[in-house]
Amino acid sequence: MSHTASRYLVEGPRVGIRHITHEDGAEFTARARESKELHQPWLFPPDSAGAFTAYASRLIEDPTRAGFLVCEKDGEHGEGAIAGFININNIVEGAFLCGALGYGAFAHAAGRGLMREGLGLVVRYAFGGMRLHRLEINVQPANTASIALTRSCGFRREGFSPRMLYIDGAWRDHERWAVTAEMIRK
Repeated sequence: MSHTASRYLVEGPRVGIRHITHEDGAEFTARARESKELHQPWLFPPDSAGAFTAYASRLIEDPTRAGFLVCEKDGEHGEGAIAGFININNIVEGAFLCGALGYGAFAHAAGRGLMREGLGLVVRYAFGGMRLHRLEINVQPANTASIALTRSCGFRREGFSPRMLYIDGAWRDHERWAVTAEMIRK
């Protein structure tokens, strides 16, 4: 596709990021179903049409959330194939200018560095176009792949929160990681 520059908010060598839309439902849910083994027990992205509609509606309509898709620019799965998703939740304006990131790669893209590139693009976009100052990520301590991704994108570990989030039927401990605009601009 020759018009990718207009398609993506920001793009890197291999991926571009764009906002999630309701039209992404069929591909997103198919990839979520293919990726259940990869995601569990860490996250549970919507894998049915109804669940996706509710999920996308929250990201599209709620000003305290922003949903992004990481899309392959050129790949074996086709131009624009969804490699993963990154959401900025709990966006607070005013003196805080902060948001909390959540993300997941899809199985076909895992281990290929696409999410690292995509997360870097979302961070750049959040500190630029969205004018945020701080981004936070909360990761379960045993999720070593997510911690490696977080660390590789310049986030620093700030602490540990016991029983922080209710996931898969239980309150789970999380490590808190963060990055500020100044850390990225160095």
